Amino acid sequence: MIVAQLSQYMFPLCLFIIMFGMGLTLSPGDFTRIFRFPRPALAGLGGQMLLLPLVGFGLAAWLMPTPALAIGLVLLAACPGGVTSNMVSYMARGDLALSVTLTAVSSLLAVFTIPFLVGLAFHVFGDGYQSVHVPASHMMLSLILMTLLPIALGMLLRAHRPLLALWLEPKISVFGLLFLCALILLVLIRQGGQITSGLMSSGAAIISLNVVMMGLGLVFALLLRLNSAQSTSITLETGIQNSTLAMLIATSFLQDEQLAVPAALYSLVMYVSATVVVVMRRRGFGAGRLLRAAE
Repeated sequence: MIVAQLSQYMFPLCLFIIMFGMGLTLSPGDFTRIFRFPRPALAGLGGQMLLLPLVGFGLAAWLMPTPALAIGLVLLAACPGGVTSNMVSYMARGDLALSVTLTAVSSLLAVFTIPFLVGLAFHVFGDGYQSVHVPASHMMLSLILMTLLPIALGMLLRAHRPLLALWLEPKISVFGLLFLCALILLVLIRQGGQITSGLMSSGAAIISLNVVMMGLGLVFALLLRLNSAQSTSITLETGIQNSTLAMLIATSFLQDEQLAVPAALYSLVMYVSATVVVVMRRRGFGAGRLLRAAE
């Protein structure tokens, strides 16, 4: 009962606060930059919005042992880049402006793509699982209220009260990290049996999604002859997902905690791989040399 109330009221409120904090870091130029520097922006968005869902569907069909885990993986792949990807991109000496633009624009587009992709996932994988009607218009409205509205309010505060926005943003970032950790623990505790029963197969799919997408992001950037900073940001943006949003959609909107399991596990995996990229970039070996070779 308590968990159901948290899923219905508190979790969306927490996401609202987190996305408000994201808005505090954005300006209108972050959205219009895609028109001034189209090649790196379109490369990143292509990987994030097109390639990632395709790979997610493929791995879900191939490796996920249950319909719930398959749908959950597609839900994760449909979500935009994670809010923390900008911080990680900065630590890895990536193109911070490009990272911010990709996160901002993918968050805007995801409002329209998530309902379609999740509905398609239920159609493809939901046979024999449970009859779930995914009202696309209702989900789209909920995503606007939980993501776009707080981002717009955060940008508005930054424009009119920049000092207050500067003071609030790091505090909300800490809150977001703590909330993500708490949400992961809640899902893992309540779905422990589900995780244990399908650990090998679901783990393989989750790790593969992260590694394959980061690898494809890097290859795509190198083929387009982007510089090392841009290549780093695209690599990280295709690997770091907004798993908090995926878990909240699963628990609050779809009201099925099993769908949140892939996002909870992915949250652990993506920061391990991101740390590897940061270390390689800063120490200048392995993939770090390959990234610099793009320049």
